[in-house]
Amino acid sequence: MQVANANPEIKVTGRHVAVTDAIVDYARKKVESLHLDYPRIIDAQVILDVEKYRHIAEVVLHCSNHITIDASAETSDLYASIDEAVGKIAQQMRKHKTKIMRQYRPRRGQVRLIEEQVLPDDVAEEENGAEPLVVRTEGYPVKPMFVDEAVLQLQMNTSQQFVVFLNAKSEKINVLYRRKQGNFGVIEPAFP
Repeated sequence: MQVANANPEIKVTGRHVAVTDAIVDYARKKVESLHLDYPRIIDAQVILDVEKYRHIAEVVLHCSNHITIDASAETSDLYASIDEAVGKIAQQMRKHKTKIMRQYRPRRGQVRLIEEQVLPDDVAEEENGAEPLVVRTEGYPVKPMFVDEAVLQLQMNTSQQFVVFLNAKSEKINVLYRRKQGNFGVIEPAFP
């Protein structure tokens, strides 16, 4: 088991802007000021971008239990953008820590198991009339975790619509997705 550093590694990078030592120090101090103990921050990345009068700061935190938290802010001042993005991150961390610290309650009705069926090739081709065209292939890191950890990961990252993970209990690849009603569904492979 790896133990996270007390002082996480903080990378500050710039797009279309020269990152000065003052900006790097300011961004590092702001990220280090996040004194919440959960989730424990392993490393952080601050990405700064300037497009004419738009100053954009994006903060990405990689935390323990495979949790990734990100936030971005856009203002007319780079320092204000950093402040706003770190503020959003702190708000997300407080919100989810509060959820975890509440009295444990079963997740009745929040996670739904759906069996996936694969159609034979001849049936799929007959329905579509032709073979589908693969437009883009993308690699996705698959990490071992429990379903409740995957739910937490999806709750903490509002930009993600799904999480692919190796279920630590069943040792099968699962997909957890966000449903329109606000709850979550799990796709678990079932072989006949």
